[in-house]
Amino acid sequence: MIACCVLAGVLGVVVLFYVFLEVHYFLRMCLTVLLARFCKKQVHILDETSVYGVCITTDIDTLLYHMNNARYLRELDFARVDFYERTNLYREIRAQGSGVVQGAATIRYRRFLRPFSVYKITSKIIYWDDKSIFMEHKFISSGDGFVRAIAICRQRVLECSAEAVMGVLLDRGGKVNGGLEAGIAPTSAPHVRPEIPPEVALWLESNEISSASLRPTPEPPRC
Repeated sequence: MIACCVLAGVLGVVVLFYVFLEVHYFLRMCLTVLLARFCKKQVHILDETSVYGVCITTDIDTLLYHMNNARYLRELDFARVDFYERTNLYREIRAQGSGVVQGAATIRYRRFLRPFSVYKITSKIIYWDDKSIFMEHKFISSGDGFVRAIAICRQRVLECSAEAVMGVLLDRGGKVNGGLEAGIAPTSAPHVRPEIPPEVALWLESNEISSASLRPTPEPPRC
C-alpha cells in the first residue's frame, strides 16, 4: 500500500513537471551543454560548428507530412548553445557583461524535412557590430546535402560591447586542423570586422523600418 502511494506520488510529480515545464527540452539542453563542454573539442570563434538532429513525431505538423515550421527555430537553440560552449563565446560575454538575448531572427524555408529524416545544422558568425553578433544557420539534409532552410539570427549582447567580446576571442589562440591551440596567431586578422553581407544589410534596414512604424506617433500640438 505504501509503495503504491509512493509510486503514485512520484508519477504525480512527473506529470506536474511535464504540465508546467517542457521537461525534454531542458533535459536535451543540459545534454547539449555537457557534450559541447566535455566531449567536443573547442574551436575558433570564426569556425563553423555542426550538430545533428532527427525529425521525430513530436516535430511534425498537423498534416503529419513534414517538420513543423516553428521547430526549426527551436532546434536553433541547441545549435547556438553548442556554438557558444565550443567557442567560449558565452563565457566571454558573461565575463564582460551580463548575458545575451535573441534580438531578431529570419528564416527561409527551401525544402521541407520529412519525418524521421536526419539533418545537420551548421552555425557560424557572419558579422558583428558594437551591440550584436549575427549568426547564420543552415539545415542540411544528410542524404543529399541539400540546404533545406537557412536562418540569420541577431544575438544582442547585454551591458558590454560585442566588438570587445569578439576582439578577445579573435586574439585567443588559432585554428589548427579545425581545433583551437593557444599561442598560435589566428588565421584571420584580429579586430578586423568582416564586410556586412548584403542580405544582412537589407534585413537590418527592414528591421529599422519596422521599429519606426511601431514607435508612438507624437500628438500634434493643441491650439
